[in-house]
Amino acid sequence: MTEALPPRGCQAAEPAEDSYFRKGCNPLAETGRSKLQNQRAVLNQQILRAVRMRAGAENLLRATTNNKVREQVLLELSFVNSDLQILKEELEGLNISVEVYQNTEETFSIPLVPLGLKETKEVDFTLPLKDFILEHYSEDSSEYEDEIADLMDLRQACRTPSRDEAGIEMLISYFLQLGYVENRFFPPTRHMGILFTWYDSFTGVPVCQQNLLLEKASILFNIGALYTQIGTRCNRQTQNGLQNAVDAFQRAAGVLNYLKETFTHTPSYDMSPAMLNVLVKMMLAQAQECAFEQMSLPGIRNEFFTLVKMTQEAAKVGEVYLMVNTAMTQEPVKENIPYSWSKLVQIKSDHYKALAHYFVATILCDHELQSSDDEDQQEKALSQLYDYMPEGLMALTVLKDKVQRKQLGKAHLRKAVVYHEEALRVCGLCKKLRNIDVLQEVLTAAHKRSLLKYAQQEKEDDFLSLIQTPDILPKTEHKVETITPQFSKVKVKDFFHRLGPLSVFSAKQRWTAPRTIRFHYEAGELGFSLKGGSPVQIYCLDPACSAASMGLKEGDYIVSVGGVDCKWLGVNEVLEKFKSVGEQPMEFEVISCQDTTASMHSKSATYSVGMQKTYSLICLAMEEDKIDQTKKAPLKLPFLSWGTKNRQKAASTLCLPSAVAGSSQTKKKLSPFALLNTESSLY
Repeated sequence: MTEALPPRGCQAAEPAEDSYFRKGCNPLAETGRSKLQNQRAVLNQQILRAVRMRAGAENLLRATTNNKVREQVLLELSFVNSDLQILKEELEGLNISVEVYQNTEETFSIPLVPLGLKETKEVDFTLPLKDFILEHYSEDSSEYEDEIADLMDLRQACRTPSRDEAGIEMLISYFLQLGYVENRFFPPTRHMGILFTWYDSFTGVPVCQQNLLLEKASILFNIGALYTQIGTRCNRQTQNGLQNAVDAFQRAAGVLNYLKETFTHTPSYDMSPAMLNVLVKMMLAQAQECAFEQMSLPGIRNEFFTLVKMTQEAAKVGEVYLMVNTAMTQEPVKENIPYSWSKLVQIKSDHYKALAHYFVATILCDHELQSSDDEDQQEKALSQLYDYMPEGLMALTVLKDKVQRKQLGKAHLRKAVVYHEEALRVCGLCKKLRNIDVLQEVLTAAHKRSLLKYAQQEKEDDFLSLIQTPDILPKTEHKVETITPQFSKVKVKDFFHRLGPLSVFSAKQRWTAPRTIRFHYEAGELGFSLKGGSPVQIYCLDPACSAASMGLKEGDYIVSVGGVDCKWLGVNEVLEKFKSVGEQPMEFEVISCQDTTASMHSKSATYSVGMQKTYSLICLAMEEDKIDQTKKAPLKLPFLSWGTKNRQKAASTLCLPSAVAGSSQTKKKLSPFALLNTESSLY
């Protein structure tokens, strides 16, 4: 009959050690995956240099009127664009290096496609955070050096996560920690001067921002990418391994979908909604493929109802890959999707459609309706395979009539052979795919099997058979869906817990510097009451009490009593400290909150529906405000034009699409990035 579709399995992750956070993999380790990531980092730097050269040449071309200079610049641009095209192809080669991520055991399955991790530059939090702690929280910043070092160590470890659950947990820990950091140190009215740089995983172009949301979005992308690498590593020769692969791809799709819905205005094409939509579909298609392999792993019995079921399951896999292929060929993603990815998806769609037709042909050619068979059940099962039966045929008649069964079966075999040949043809078009031996072996074996089946049938009626092969209706009993990430399952502790409860001691709150209040009991009374949780607040203050005369105000927060920090203490605990002093004078420190209205700037380099996409790099781009507002808006160009068609475009250090000049600035919807924007946030 047909062989089951085996390989790769995911070993259960080792129990995580009880440490605050875990180290990443050794970046110097000579593993295939680390070599790929190192090559990606080198390519990113080369692309950056080439883009800078092209940007400078284009600016010179726009500024000069000397014909000789223009000719030299145009010649230089042609060389730079050629280099960029070569670098882009090399980066695509890394993206299709699927064999590196597969399970190391012998396999006979079409490889799965993982996502590479986004690369980033190192970030030094030390000075900005220490300055902010001193200025905003009025605390000795030197006492928080260990916490800042822990944060930087965790970020560094996240650049090389291990390919298992421990690596996922570490990335999620850093993502959650960024939520605390954002609330503690990133006020809505200004930037911290911390520059985050992340490289686009498809184009290699860097995106630089002082916006922490770029960091959070990129970490989410890497969580999804790591899930895909775990899925491709699974042993697809075992049921457990295939189940782990299905789960990993569903989780990858869930994380990428969460990224798409939460960070809707990311300034990097690999995280744009259109690209993420394609990636989510591709991960779900790979999960569906693994589910099919899981059903066929024990072997597919040559039995009527089993073959009917497997026919529709194979048709379902072919359908989902066809949807992915359609999405990959749409604007704006088709410019940046690796060519080999789109061809591999097309190959898989044709391959599984061919399998579906082969299974139907096997039903019709190998099974005759016997008196002991359930006629009604078989008729119902066969009719459910089609949206409509070929003209002049009925399901029950086909089952009973040997000639009609043979004719329809051969029609399905011819269709299967056509799909197999198309898959082999498309595979031959792509150099990267031609070099994947196992892919060629699987496609060739399936093609030969269909040809052999066709050769076994009688041929004398071939010229009389005019039956048009009907399409097969896809159906599955194992529908795959995105699994929403459960970040709450990973418990993390705020590194800067000592600064106080986040509800009060956050970047968006402003308060006075701590004031020392000296007072003593008067007739056993404090002269005020306490309320709230942590920290406690002054309530019902007697204006005539000694504390009020020292400057205590109603609504003040108590931050220390007798030199002991009490930001996290409740009312009863603070009262106990007061009572422990007795009648002796004592000191405590308070702060007063100040009302602030965050002035939000309207400028944003995010994009939304109806507006041209705007992407930029702080460290490389000129301020777009300098563009003459009277100029006509330039034509919408791809994010990274590898040709020379952008020469006459307005100056931009990276020649990226610029904002539409003169576009309306009123009634813009604030993006998630705009929440932390100031004037220089994204441009």
